[in-house]
Amino acid sequence: MGILEEGSRIRTRRNNLRLMILNTVKVAGVLGLFMVAPNVLGGMAKLGLLPSARQKDVVNRSCSNLVKQRLLAWEKGKLRLTPKGESVLRILELKRYDIPKPRRWDRKWRVLIFDIPEKQRVLRNKIRDTLRAIGFIPLQGSVWVYPYDCEDLITLLKADFHVGRGMLYMVVDALEYDMRLRQEFGLKS
Repeated sequence: MGILEEGSRIRTRRNNLRLMILNTVKVAGVLGLFMVAPNVLGGMAKLGLLPSARQKDVVNRSCSNLVKQRLLAWEKGKLRLTPKGESVLRILELKRYDIPKPRRWDRKWRVLIFDIPEKQRVLRNKIRDTLRAIGFIPLQGSVWVYPYDCEDLITLLKADFHVGRGMLYMVVDALEYDMRLRQEFGLKS
């Protein structure tokens, strides 16, 4: 396995572990670290996400890192999801979100335009990364295209990123020079 493939595999495993821990803490409300290990570790071991010999150490280290990143916080000896952690969890869930694709394309393009000022470059980059992960294709820096209905997802993105009118969703009947896009999305002419 090549270096890039190995790095990608490690990042994916790390994000899956992060998502599992944050989801577990979210679902349970508050959760002692000793309670995380037995419940989550068995599932992660069955999925092959963790080698069984060092499971507890891996989860403890991951929880410590999430606390350092202020995604989780200790409260009376138990872990609680912070507002920042809730936001990160939603973004991780959105990246894994799969937009249902209808059997037939309705021949309409969904165009997303956003205008985020330079001083909010980090937010702008997060939006781009999320759109790319979902499957959007960029037309220009802040203009992205998708062939299927995704209005509900865009509404969630607007709420999570607190952009409101800074992000505009359009349904377009015709798009000039769309042959390249049709090929990239695997759509028939």
